Amino acid sequence: MAAATGRGVERSAAADPPGDALQYSVLLQHLIGDRRQIKELSPGVMGGLPSPQKTEEQKMIERGMESCAFKAALACIGGFVLGGAFGVFTAGIDTNVGFDPKDPMKTPTAREVLRDMGQRGMSYAKNFAIVGAMFSCTECIIESHRGKTDWKNAVYSGCITGGAIGFRAGLKAGVLGCGGFAAFSAAIEYYLR
Repeated sequence: MAAATGRGVERSAAADPPGDALQYSVLLQHLIGDRRQIKELSPGVMGGLPSPQKTEEQKMIERGMESCAFKAALACIGGFVLGGAFGVFTAGIDTNVGFDPKDPMKTPTAREVLRDMGQRGMSYAKNFAIVGAMFSCTECIIESHRGKTDWKNAVYSGCITGGAIGFRAGLKAGVLGCGGFAAFSAAIEYYLR
């Protein structure tokens, strides 16, 4: 039976005129060959919502928001706000806020307590802003240099930032700051991914 089927296929192939084979190859050239028209797939064609083309202004804003300077400025502002809130919170739960070390028996006034809370909040805000800007800027520069977005960028940036902050107290503190900040950055990256 297989032989009969094979002969039937041979007969039908032999019975087809050569013009049909030519039309078939022309059709294949238009479907999958060199003459195939490349169609751009848009979400509207595929059943999704169509997205309009971006203007030059939108592209310029997008490039600006992806720049290292913008990321560092955003981290600086965010660090300032977060540090200020953290400073005010820690001052609020500290029982020694507003007390004068020269006269510990004197009860502080509300103005003295608020002044101390503001000073502590501002101190924390400045420190958090500097650390945030340093970390974000170095991470962006490392990411641009390496051409990859992965967990190593945060670890390298953490080491540089921690080392630079700790180096003010000496070489040993700089090395410990590098290792500690890099380990903290790696833990945060592991948790977030």
